[in-house]
Amino acid sequence: MHQVSEEHGMLRELVKKFVRNELMPLEKNVLDRFASGQPAALNDEENARLFKQCKELGLWALDVPEEVGGANLPAVALVGVNEEIGYTCVPFTFPPDSPNLHMLLATASPEQRKKYLEPYAAGLTSSAIAISEPGAGGDPAGMKTRAVKDGNDWVINGRKIWISRIAKADFTIAMAVTDTALGSRGGITAFLIDKGTKGLIVARAIPMLAGQRTYEVVFEDCRVPESQVLGKVGAGFAPMQLRLTVRRLQMGAWCTGMAQRALDMLVEHANQRVTFGQKLADRQAIQWWVADAAMKLHACRLMVMDAAVKQDDGRDVRMEASMIKVFATEMATEIIDHAQQAFGAMGVTQELPLSMMAQKVRTMRVYEGPSEVHRMVIARRILGGR
Repeated sequence: MHQVSEEHGMLRELVKKFVRNELMPLEKNVLDRFASGQPAALNDEENARLFKQCKELGLWALDVPEEVGGANLPAVALVGVNEEIGYTCVPFTFPPDSPNLHMLLATASPEQRKKYLEPYAAGLTSSAIAISEPGAGGDPAGMKTRAVKDGNDWVINGRKIWISRIAKADFTIAMAVTDTALGSRGGITAFLIDKGTKGLIVARAIPMLAGQRTYEVVFEDCRVPESQVLGKVGAGFAPMQLRLTVRRLQMGAWCTGMAQRALDMLVEHANQRVTFGQKLADRQAIQWWVADAAMKLHACRLMVMDAAVKQDDGRDVRMEASMIKVFATEMATEIIDHAQQAFGAMGVTQELPLSMMAQKVRTMRVYEGPSEVHRMVIARRILGGR
């Protein structure tokens, strides 16, 4: 079994301190915004202060290769980082947000590396990715957005939905069908589209659970030059899958952090709260919740670490990523729910972070592939030996 190195252990401790000292004091602000129907987000001033601290502490570009100024940390080191980040309901990730980065690393041309990857890795720009469509969410192979070659340009038409950050993003990676006959087997291409490109229209903001926002966008004769193709024409599907795998492992660690926070809150409360002359901690129902939570958290940590070790070895972890995506989100759903129940009425207020965490993990069971699709993929691979 993999041993976490001393250096990675120290990094995790540093992140833990940052979360406890800098992020958790901001929970009240975020929860107040959430309760009043605003986006549950940090404001520009809070973000600027945190980014400055991240720079000073070296908590920046953690999984970015050294040649573009990053720390190039392995997946096993990031597991601890992401688990600590999951411990707070304050929405914050160490810049830059990494899944799109991995897609760029795998596919960007030398010119694109200079124009997009380097400033993104330095945290100077932000990005979005447009995959899902109104009629093709969990099955990206069903996408209808088309890109047609016209001289030296590509002209994109279609709709995309459920996109995070696109309203402010400096550039978006958009997936489009370039060969309808081939579909996901060589007919989907990735394009880099700059903010403000003519024909890229942000149609509406969609309020989601946990005070989050996603967007629907329309491509109307959106014309981009050949130089904006990311990777090879028709070869957009595999790098997109790579990106999704990275995010799914991240989600496993985030869910572990969220569930650990809920368990810690439950334990503290159960040891203090007395009902009918007895502490909650002395009641079997509560004891079983605690025992089940501890076992599932232990199993989830091992699953995530196992996948991280394999990923660092360059092995295919799509199967493990699917298992983690389902197990971690369902585990966190149950543990947070039990914590809410133990707190009674207080557990379902918007004053404690539990309600927001419950909503956050509810959306997680849908995005990056719903649980049912992952179960289908796992079963198919086992049943068909594929």
